[in-house]
Amino acid sequence: MTTTRNTRLRRPLLVGTTAVAAMAVTVGFMAVTPEQAKAATGPKLSLIAATESVTLTSWKEDPGVYLDLGTYLTAEGTPLELKVTRKSYKDPVVITQTVYEAGKPKVKTLPAGTVKDFSGLPGFAEITLTDKDGKQVASRTESFCPNNASGRVRPDAPSTSKYPESCPTNAFTLGSVWGVEKGWAANTYGGSYTQPVKLAAGTYTAKVRVAKKYRDLFGIADKPATVKVTVQERSWEEGAGTPGARSSSAGAHAGHGAAHQAPAGHAGHGQGHNPSPSQLAAPETSGAGPSYNVGHGPLKAAPPALPWALKKQQAARADMQAGDNTGQTDGSRQAPALAPQSKRPTGTPSVPNVPKPDLRSLPAYGITISDGGQNIPGKDYLAFSANVWNAGPAQLVVDGFRSPGKAKMDAYQYFYDANGKQVGYTPTGTMEWDPRPGHVHWHFTDFASYRLLKADKKEAVRSGKEAFCLANTDAVDYTVKNANWHPFNTDLATACGQENSISVREVLDVGSGDTYTQDLPGQSFDITDIPNGTYYIQVLANPAKRLKETNLDNNSALRKVVLGGTPGRRTVTVPAHDLVNAN
Repeated sequence: MTTTRNTRLRRPLLVGTTAVAAMAVTVGFMAVTPEQAKAATGPKLSLIAATESVTLTSWKEDPGVYLDLGTYLTAEGTPLELKVTRKSYKDPVVITQTVYEAGKPKVKTLPAGTVKDFSGLPGFAEITLTDKDGKQVASRTESFCPNNASGRVRPDAPSTSKYPESCPTNAFTLGSVWGVEKGWAANTYGGSYTQPVKLAAGTYTAKVRVAKKYRDLFGIADKPATVKVTVQERSWEEGAGTPGARSSSAGAHAGHGAAHQAPAGHAGHGQGHNPSPSQLAAPETSGAGPSYNVGHGPLKAAPPALPWALKKQQAARADMQAGDNTGQTDGSRQAPALAPQSKRPTGTPSVPNVPKPDLRSLPAYGITISDGGQNIPGKDYLAFSANVWNAGPAQLVVDGFRSPGKAKMDAYQYFYDANGKQVGYTPTGTMEWDPRPGHVHWHFTDFASYRLLKADKKEAVRSGKEAFCLANTDAVDYTVKNANWHPFNTDLATACGQENSISVREVLDVGSGDTYTQDLPGQSFDITDIPNGTYYIQVLANPAKRLKETNLDNNSALRKVVLGGTPGRRTVTVPAHDLVNAN
């Protein structure tokens, strides 16, 4: 369990988006015995370096070098496909690999303990650095997320990768899919999961190899990649605040800043926040800064760099949609167009007998005590993050329509048949414009509610947060039926409209959830006058039951907390939730 007091709410950082260089490689083939050749086989994997040398920056104000060395894992023959799941929070995380026998996919269970969470393969890459005299100056291991920044290594490879972007970091993730498409390569760099290495300015040699347990597990040849490294030292004061300085500074941490610039629509979330050199090492879309995404969880999960051979988005979408069938969970399913209807629906509302969403809540996390940012002596607030996700098998699609001159929109839930054709709709509340800084978008009302319950499960405090802009911020379980591995509206800019919008469409895709951080007065729980003791944070989806679902009995999640301390110096202890020991 953990006890916290006045620690800043932070979201785990997402694995990076290093730009992928066009590369021509010769892929090594693993040796197999005749008996193995008859058995189910996986892809032929190789470790390669995209370049012979890299230049990295160490900041005087925050010294340290992020080892983005441009090494990649390539897959040939078949994709590297891994599914990581757990039956419940009482069960350990298990991992399976999709292999092929006579061209047919088979499930191969990998050894217990291979992974402990959903962030990647731990200890995959072993890195050593030597100086110009051959003396070892650093040694470390890094995890590998197969969904890292990726690109094609040959022109006849599939034009798009069906696998998701980045590996989930939410402690309450239930299922994830990782993969390297055949003919593609994924960056082995650990991105935001890693810590910088302190190196003086100079030249070094980096040697990267795949750890033996993974070489044995996947049949990877023991052929380390060698990269010459030049470390340059710079100061943040060298023109800080100028566009050029900001660009070059971010670019120096390739994959941490330059490739993660927030969309223009998010300008309001980052204005007034001048990141420090240490924050440059975190993607702006990760929520690492206090004002990048006020209220919500992280912005869009960091996308991989655009494959070098793929330039036309329309062609890409056409390829992704090919072979899209009911119940498909290979990532090719795509959301219907997110543009709202041109006019409000007409005719008699109906709720047809077609697949519907299944909204579920994750237990609260990121739990801490704060003063609500108001610095009022003696005031204590219990802040937390909450996520409601869609277990499917259908998307939650809600459109809002505004009559001329009206302050609110009328909201409608839409229903689709197996072919994606709209076959019904029903009124489902309203949408309202939130002009507050950090919001400035349309909120759908009655999506979720939050309560602090006493030990006897009776209500003690209720959060004032009741309206939401829906966005697919977290991949909660991409192994459920009809999960969409490439949701479109993953951030506020693509989901929530503008003040002058006449209509808005908000979508919660199958397999994804929406995280909100309740850290503001009125949203977090005011516990100033609440006695010490045991309580439960309740996250409740669809509290008014206005939304039509497949199941209304699984909408609530509880997280136990123990309040202590004295007024103005309250503490919260967060016991483990079954096997999940994260606050």
